[in-house]
Amino acid sequence: MIERRNIGELTTYETRSESNGSVNKALRYKQIESILINNELTAKEIAVEMYKKGYVPTPERNFSSPRLNELMNMGIVEVIGKKVCEYTGKKVSVYKYNGKQSTIFDFI
Repeated sequence: MIERRNIGELTTYETRSESNGSVNKALRYKQIESILINNELTAKEIAVEMYKKGYVPTPERNFSSPRLNELMNMGIVEVIGKKVCEYTGKKVSVYKYNGKQSTIFDFI
């Protein structure tokens, strides 16, 4: 069933907020850390690894990218360079766990 919006109502902000609120961020941070701890990967490569481990239902990069941005803002993950993505053929950022934070398990 479609919930009709009122004229001028910005439903994208509302749905984005609802979606963001439904994610267990601490768990996702742990999952990303476990993948990045000894690797240097792109957001898509991280998402593919998350999918292979059964953490997420599909290998979409949107499962990793928002959390990578948050982890970068916390100083836990950093961009170390760029490379051509094997999935898209476009240049993308490569991420690395920088080890500055003792552990992201503290966020639970």
